[in-house]
Amino acid sequence: MKIGVVYNKYINNTQEIVHILETALKNSNTNYTILDTDNLSEGFNFVFAIGGDGTILNVSKFYARLNIPVMGVNLGRLGFLSQSDLYMFPLILKDVLNNNYKIEERTALEYDNNIALNDFVIKSCQNTRSAKFELKINGLPVCEYISDGLIISTPTGSTAYCLSAGGPILAPTIDAFIIVPICPHTLTARPLVVPVNETLTVTSAECPLSVAADGCNLEINSNSVAIKKSASKIKLAFLENNNFYNVLREKLFWGVSPCSNS
Repeated sequence: MKIGVVYNKYINNTQEIVHILETALKNSNTNYTILDTDNLSEGFNFVFAIGGDGTILNVSKFYARLNIPVMGVNLGRLGFLSQSDLYMFPLILKDVLNNNYKIEERTALEYDNNIALNDFVIKSCQNTRSAKFELKINGLPVCEYISDGLIISTPTGSTAYCLSAGGPILAPTIDAFIIVPICPHTLTARPLVVPVNETLTVTSAECPLSVAADGCNLEINSNSVAIKKSASKIKLAFLENNNFYNVLREKLFWGVSPCSNS
């Protein structure tokens, strides 16, 4: 097995991070290459992404087209997509080398050759004001929203911006997309869950749209955006004991009763 280890060079304590990684890899006699997020390359069977969720998103999308699984190791705040933190890396590496891991194929979205594992966020180019957005599904008109924007989310992204905007949480293996208006002016404009084989078109007659894929702004000059299921599946690797519902409880404190001081 040839392993690629990708770290985010823009975070603090880079030298310490690289030292921890190299020590563990050398001790395991692993065939490895350490590289940063600005210099991704091919030729691996397995990749570790060292950083926050943003790092894991970008690295996993790059290697999705190469059909290579990616396991996240968290250096950020929440680390919802990661397996564990940096100081557990030697133990995680041992499990991977012993094939004690599983691969989950996650559905992604695509717009104009851009892939999003979490979501596309569509707003007016004038981000300081709300606008009118028209949603069509497979060419058929569905709804008009007056809002600050729309979130088109995958199940993986349902615990990200989608959740903060009032959308539902979906198990990551469900084949569906979520459409969530951001601060709608109409109280009946609620989140909508649709099958993944639908083509979602958002238009605005007022001004060109701005689009962000997983938080990264795209350069477009159009009043219409068509989003569909990506042909690429994102392969995320987790240890065998990883469970989506455990992660909900541990990282989002889902269903945890407030502690009583009495």
